[in-house]
Amino acid sequence: MNTAYQKRLAARILKCGPGRVKVTSSKEVEEALTRNDVRGLIVKGFITKKPKKGTSRVKANYLASQKKKGRRKGRGRKSGTKYARGPRKKEWMRNTRAMRRLLRELKKNGQIKPGSGSGLYKKIKGAEFRNKKHMLAYLNENGIIVKAKKGGKGGKG
Repeated sequence: MNTAYQKRLAARILKCGPGRVKVTSSKEVEEALTRNDVRGLIVKGFITKKPKKGTSRVKANYLASQKKKGRRKGRGRKSGTKYARGPRKKEWMRNTRAMRRLLRELKKNGQIKPGSGSGLYKKIKGAEFRNKKHMLAYLNENGIIVKAKKGGKGGKG
């Protein structure tokens, strides 16, 4: 009833460990003494190789999809202070760059009165505007924005 020797031979042939060798019919396998006998049993299907076990990614994929949707981000998940998680400087840089980009675009399209650009640039640097919307509101209130004329400079086409 002991098939340890045949299992060891089969493991060498199948290029795996003896733990991955599965013996279905032990009577035929017991009679096998040579490598060729074991090869024959492998071909017949009495000796098979178990598949490799791997770490399942199902749970990890599910959690990743939930996080992508914005779940699992509540108060209990957060460790570290607000500004340890996202520095104020980076927030300021992102905001400032967005406003400067908008200002550049407005200048290029000729929507800003000439001579008011540098003053606005300084206001952006001094954090006078909270965001792009706030800056546009300021430009509209003070009449700095000029409506683009049809067929004029800028525009797509």
